[in-house]
Amino acid sequence: MLIYGRHPVADALRAGKRMEKVMIQQGMTGEAEIEIRHLCREHEVVLSVVPKEKLNKLVNGNHQGIIGMTAAIEYTTIEAVLPQVMVTGKVPLLLLLDGVTDVRNLGAIVRSAEVAGVDAVVVPQKGTAVINAEAIKAAAGAFSRIPICREKSLSHVLDYLGEMGVRVFASHLKSGKMIFESDFTLPTAILIGSEGEGVNPAWLKRADEAFRIPQIGTSDSFNVSVATGIILYEVMRQRF
Repeated sequence: MLIYGRHPVADALRAGKRMEKVMIQQGMTGEAEIEIRHLCREHEVVLSVVPKEKLNKLVNGNHQGIIGMTAAIEYTTIEAVLPQVMVTGKVPLLLLLDGVTDVRNLGAIVRSAEVAGVDAVVVPQKGTAVINAEAIKAAAGAFSRIPICREKSLSHVLDYLGEMGVRVFASHLKSGKMIFESDFTLPTAILIGSEGEGVNPAWLKRADEAFRIPQIGTSDSFNVSVATGIILYEVMRQRF
């Protein structure tokens, strides 16, 4: 759902309403702009500066240069999920997404993650697909059955996973190790990058291990949601 106008958006932020993000018009200045920036910072809501034309496409009305998008799901954090998983005695399995921006791919990935027994999917606040009706449809209800951890920084997540004894495995096309050579029976976090760029080099360096999915054809790679399904199937195969 979209909320637009200075006062409605500001009131929603103050009330703690779950917000996916807030968009303000490019070039906007003054008290309204300052207030919205402050509230977004205070409530840890993503703020995007966009052209007026984009706002006009979203709302046929007087948006006053400010539109808020309410969140379709309840987010959590990795610190809230992982200790609970460990208390049960289950070997943790987490999925970290870096730069997955297509809503249908995100939905398909979450669907596969839920089926494969992933304990939580971690997404960054910025540079990831919006969880909207299309993503929820592609996930076939999985968003309501698996925790989605929305984090400010994957750097913080990687630090925390290291402290908790969870090994991070990065999917990387140029790795010399095949996927079936990795040991996923350990506490595991799978790091998946975007189709175009792959995993951010900074996060790749910090992964405990990298692997690749073997392929025969000449296409660059599998679709990211297909690749994720293959990876999670290998994890299940090793754990059963």
